[in-house]
Amino acid sequence: MSTPAPVLSIDGLAVAFRTGSELVTAVRDVSIDIAAGETVAVVGESGSGKSTTAAAVNRLLPENGVITAGTIRFDGQDLTALPESRMISLRGAGIGLVPQDPMSNLNPLMRVGEQIGEALEVHGQTSGDATRARVVELLEMVGIPDAAQRAKQYPHEFSGGMRQRVLIAMGLACKPRLLIADEPTSALDVTVQRRILDQLDQLTDELGTAVFLITHDLALAAERADRIVVMFRGRVVEEGTSAQVLGDPQHEYTKQLLAAAPSLASRRDALPQRTTSSDAVPFVEIRDLRKEFPLRGAKAGEPQTFTAVDGVSFEIRRGTTVSIVGESGSGKSTTANMVLGLEDATSGSILFDGLDLTSLRRKELFALRRRVQPVFQNPYASLDPRYTVEQSIAEPLRVHRIGTTASRHARVLELLEQVALPAAMAERLPHELSGGQRQRVAIARALALEPELVVLDEAVSALDVLVQAQILDLLADLQKRLGLSYLFISHDLAVVRMISDEVHVMQRGVVVESGTPERIFDAPQHPYTRELLAAIPGASLAS
Repeated sequence: MSTPAPVLSIDGLAVAFRTGSELVTAVRDVSIDIAAGETVAVVGESGSGKSTTAAAVNRLLPENGVITAGTIRFDGQDLTALPESRMISLRGAGIGLVPQDPMSNLNPLMRVGEQIGEALEVHGQTSGDATRARVVELLEMVGIPDAAQRAKQYPHEFSGGMRQRVLIAMGLACKPRLLIADEPTSALDVTVQRRILDQLDQLTDELGTAVFLITHDLALAAERADRIVVMFRGRVVEEGTSAQVLGDPQHEYTKQLLAAAPSLASRRDALPQRTTSSDAVPFVEIRDLRKEFPLRGAKAGEPQTFTAVDGVSFEIRRGTTVSIVGESGSGKSTTANMVLGLEDATSGSILFDGLDLTSLRRKELFALRRRVQPVFQNPYASLDPRYTVEQSIAEPLRVHRIGTTASRHARVLELLEQVALPAAMAERLPHELSGGQRQRVAIARALALEPELVVLDEAVSALDVLVQAQILDLLADLQKRLGLSYLFISHDLAVVRMISDEVHVMQRGVVVESGTPERIFDAPQHPYTRELLAAIPGASLAS
């Protein structure tokens, strides 16, 4: 019996980008086949060419991108030769896409349900009441509670993880033959990640959908992919089954990726050590913190508010790292935003050295912000694209009217050195930097005012494992040298175990379990904590 033709066959693909009068090759001689019902994961660091390869399949390269060689066959058709009108009809219906960044891929002016419904109706899948019912079904499938009500809301009313779930629902809506999933779960907690990936597995089993999975999560690739393709500097350097690639890696780069990947066995002593404070009085005290949001469109007799944080209390001692983990919507980022003064608490108190942040006037709050600085998840969105690196790092100094132009320049060079970036980087713009370099700039900016507390909200979740390991080492080294305290918000439990002194597990706005990483991970008491740990992909990689 002859072997059926693959759903997707990439043969000798080369992609280049125009920069002025030159063509710079980003992908060279890449060949990948994906059969019906098969999941192939492409792994590699930022800049390896994995997302460019995926974009070429869907013919969604940037304007300066061009396919210079090779073929891309989908169900026997060479996509490189199809007219754009034919590609438009294939996108969504035949080839589904789950992009990585939910902020730039959802229309802020359209309700979430309308956006999913539009994808269904454009491709003739449903109409009218059937569309609305299918939208609710898709939102429930990706784990969004109160789906009928949430469908009426706008993207800004969703957390980052919940927006990502919406994109996944849109990608699956038309039950495509091929699904391109570019870091589809990097913003999701492990329980929702497992639910989504289980759904993808079910789809491949029932419909024979081929999945082209782009990820930097080796544990996820090991657990979910039939085959793994490793890319490095635009080329495929290794390919095989998960067991082959991860159990017996042949290429030096694959070995480096595996060595850098955090696992459940990760310990605090894997990072540079520092002496934690023995202060009897905590530096930061969170007492019975509560945050309610009004519910848009709530009818009479229905709840008018949503409680995002409900009576949360914890402490942070100087020089320590306190982590909050939990699924999307658990309230962890809302808690961080209240500590940063970006959200007002409904009730409760946030004490810095005994000073209650919730009772401060605007001028006092502005002064206090010098002591507390953030580093957010997305290094692409957190830097102004019009500012040079120097302007971005110096901005807090200008805002707080600290120093002269000359002294601020000297401070920028000092900060670049602290985060291991060369002084020449000061004149570059964000688009000239890698993701890891941008996150180092974001950390340098956070340190500009010499804060005592740095709030890191998913600060390493968007980074590939090699860069993630470098940033975690950097954070630990800075903490040791500068005596920094960290509030670390993350859904990545392996990283949390590596970096934390104390861990708080949040579910539905409430802290359900607290303790040292060893106690939380080795002897979890709460069923939800046990569920989180059980959902972590690739536990067999732990060593």
